[in-house]
Amino acid sequence: DEKWDFVLVSDIHEMGSEKESKRKRFLDELSKKGFTIKKIEDRKLFYGVRAPQHIFRKYQCLLGKPDSKLQNHSAPQDIPVTTRIRIVHHILQNTLTPDFEKLRDLIKKKVFEAAFPLHEKEEVREFLKEKWARWRGVFSPQPIEKIRCYFGEKVALYFAWLGWYTCLLGVAALAGVVTFVAGITLFSSSQVSREICQANTTIMCPLCDQKCPFWVLSDTCTYAKVTHMIDNEATVVFAIFMAIWATVFLELWKRQRATVVNGWDLYGWDEEEEELAMELINNLQHKPRLYQHSYFRSTIVLLLVLLMIVVLIGIAHALVIYRVIATALFTQSSLELLREQADTMAVMTGAVLHYITIVVMTKVNRRVALFLCNLEKPRTFSQQESNFTIKIFTFQFFTNFSSLIYIAFFLGRINGRPGHYVRIAGRWRLEECHPSGCITDLFIQMAIIMLLKQTISNVMEYLIPWVAHKMRKKHKRPKKRSMMLGEEEEPEDPCKRQWLSNYELNEVNIFSLFNEFLEMVIQYSFTTIFVAAFPLAPLLAFFNNLFEIHLDAIKMVRLHRRMVPRKANDIGIWLQVLEAVGILAVIGNGLVIAITSDFIPMQVYKYMYSPCARENRSDVDCSTGYINHSLSIFHIRDFEPYTDVPEMLVGFDRNETKVCRYRDYRTADDYTYTVQFWHIFAARLAFLILFEHVALCVKLIAAWYIPDVPQSVKNNILTGKHSDLCKELSTMEYSTEV
Repeated sequence: DEKWDFVLVSDIHEMGSEKESKRKRFLDELSKKGFTIKKIEDRKLFYGVRAPQHIFRKYQCLLGKPDSKLQNHSAPQDIPVTTRIRIVHHILQNTLTPDFEKLRDLIKKKVFEAAFPLHEKEEVREFLKEKWARWRGVFSPQPIEKIRCYFGEKVALYFAWLGWYTCLLGVAALAGVVTFVAGITLFSSSQVSREICQANTTIMCPLCDQKCPFWVLSDTCTYAKVTHMIDNEATVVFAIFMAIWATVFLELWKRQRATVVNGWDLYGWDEEEEELAMELINNLQHKPRLYQHSYFRSTIVLLLVLLMIVVLIGIAHALVIYRVIATALFTQSSLELLREQADTMAVMTGAVLHYITIVVMTKVNRRVALFLCNLEKPRTFSQQESNFTIKIFTFQFFTNFSSLIYIAFFLGRINGRPGHYVRIAGRWRLEECHPSGCITDLFIQMAIIMLLKQTISNVMEYLIPWVAHKMRKKHKRPKKRSMMLGEEEEPEDPCKRQWLSNYELNEVNIFSLFNEFLEMVIQYSFTTIFVAAFPLAPLLAFFNNLFEIHLDAIKMVRLHRRMVPRKANDIGIWLQVLEAVGILAVIGNGLVIAITSDFIPMQVYKYMYSPCARENRSDVDCSTGYINHSLSIFHIRDFEPYTDVPEMLVGFDRNETKVCRYRDYRTADDYTYTVQFWHIFAARLAFLILFEHVALCVKLIAAWYIPDVPQSVKNNILTGKHSDLCKELSTMEYSTEV
């Protein structure tokens, strides 16, 4: 059975055409390098290429047999298939035609349509197909060693990382469920919720300028209960737990990675040396590209990145404006349900709109990040990948989180007060928080985005390649000729069927694995940064990942062409990105508890203004009277002329009721901030500083306490070095004796 390293596909061009001559020149260059080329004609032209053995012997000489652990023991001289493919791919990509064109340029000019390594019918692939790339294998352990033998180290490390992350997510998910259940037990027992539910004489100021009635605080009883289900003491503990979890996860991953990579003999592998060896194998006259740095170019790129971030924040502002206008329109609707639930409906439709902007902007961000990468002129592919990773992650972070940041930290804090509202275009007033806090809005937004991202995105991620594969199969199969009487059928080349079936699979690009990493790191950000507002995030992520592992496996083994295996001994720049997310998680959760949550105002009330503090009583709940204390008084006569003052509620006398209440700490006469406001402000600040310092100290202690490299790996490397030196000495002594 003939083995071919790569297949090039081309349209059938006219004899003597420019494309045909370009193709011939490229194939001639490969022949000069000793490549064997086989041509098969169908609806397209297929060229199988096989590299000569001397190329691989050069590689083994230059790098001292780096793949000893991957070699097939029955054939000691053989080089692993993954390394063969990688070397041949490098030579194909860097072979210059006499017109100074590379394969990349020829594909752009439609001389060639595709170039890909083949999925072989080998034992490893059959094993992966049967045991790993199937839905029924969801709970079985991953065959990392087999993945490495077939797809290379980079893919194997991705799956090792994803498996490890999912495993530890189970712990975080359990803690999240416990926190959520603790919240449900408080559903009706919270003193604050009880006060809101009994406040049927507290008249609240209208929520909009026209057609909005006065309303009674007790109308929002259920909403208050839901808020206190999320916003309680357990959430604070959970937020600290998640900050520690993020650190422990990364530290344990570093140990896991060291163990895995040491087992592959790649712990001290040098990427730069590998790249130089590949270049020299391809071209002996190759001169290395030297390191360069241009401050001018870096400044331009930095300014363009900042400009893009401003655009993304502008999109978040547009979403805010949408919600403001939507609330105003919903409150004027003829449907009673829409009128009553105007705020919630605006938040929910806003969240769906936010999801759509995420989908659209992801495509835009990718183009911009690639353009900026090309401006920087990176020296190597791995450097380009690192630069691209940082840019795309930054853009995706702002795309995904700017709207959440607004809801968490600005909603209801910059909207003014009755009689003096902040307005958009002098007309629509900004949204307000519910009297029981803004955290439920954040909860709804997080829940909708995470559910949509994980359901729709995963379904599309599987369906699009599956449908595309079926369509290609249907179109590309040549129709069988009807046999003439007495005509004998020509025997079909055995390679033809294999090459065709590989061509019908979906194409992969250099960023295929990158996309999977990006998706997971954004999910990791959702799971850690605002987890205080949405304790179920780790649970959703956990279930998503169980499917994600097998979804990616099915795509790689069954639906996509074979990836070019890449060598790696870690997950690259992603580790720094994950560490940055860990620090952002501490800051984010600290801010959610200090600013978004009602935890601090309630503690200040309990210890300074409550019956417990004033009268030293122990027979009452210390949060009794908190709601009345947190609402300010507004005189109805002070409404702006623009406001259409509604009719008084049934059962209340207009002449007697001169005031309405709103959520703030202001005086009743001149509406300036009260002393309580400054007490709470100081307490929020103090808590934030304390929380972040404690959490960061705990992170540092955890990072110090858990060594990055297990002792067994260190000892293994030590004994390896020792035995190598002993061998050198004995060889030297033997040669001097002789």
